[in-house]
Amino acid sequence: MQIDHINIKAPAALLEQVREFYCAVLGLVEGPRPDFPSPGYWLYARECPLVHLSVGPETTARPAAGFLDHVAFRAEDLETFLARLDTLDIDYRCSHIPELDLTQLFLRDPAGTGLEINFVGEAMP
Repeated sequence: MQIDHINIKAPAALLEQVREFYCAVLGLVEGPRPDFPSPGYWLYARECPLVHLSVGPETTARPAAGFLDHVAFRAEDLETFLARLDTLDIDYRCSHIPELDLTQLFLRDPAGTGLEINFVGEAMP
């Protein structure tokens, strides 16, 4: 079993910011999406529609959306990724796990979704 995709549902104006974030920060690309009743986007990593975005009600975030803390992605080229975050003025926290030779970046998207970006075999520059 593997994770197929994540879905973020938010008001239309916020969804635009979320789409721009995932494209600019993670390098995802908007691609084909079935003709669903509500508008939205599918954002691709290579040929995989990894992040689904759909328009939700014009209300604030659901107060009891569960206990999901974050979603993790594996990436490469830590130095370039850090430069991109700095250029876009995105706050992040960094951690390194020597036993796994793993550097982790923790940040949030504009909708407040927690993200963990993992870099195997790459240490902070």
